Amino acid sequence: MCLGIPGKVVSVGEDIHQPALVDVCGVQRAVNIALVCEGEPAELIGQWVLVHVGFAMSLLDALQSMQAVGLELDEMRQHGDGYAVR
Repeated sequence: MCLGIPGKVVSVGEDIHQPALVDVCGVQRAVNIALVCEGEPAELIGQWVLVHVGFAMSLLDALQSMQAVGLELDEMRQHGDGYAVR
């Protein structure tokens, strides 16, 4: 099973070979955007992407992403996975 996590692109480098910073639940991660960048990297700022092992695998709809995050947080609360969710 693979885990993809939605995140919002907050900054990018000058080209697709430089990692972008993606906000995942308040934590910024360096992510490779080469698979989702079709134009200028700056066009991705503010976009939601599906992140898997450091790569943005696809672009996501913002509402769909927020629903997915909400469902994951609800599941963590129910199962007590050891995460402090407030």
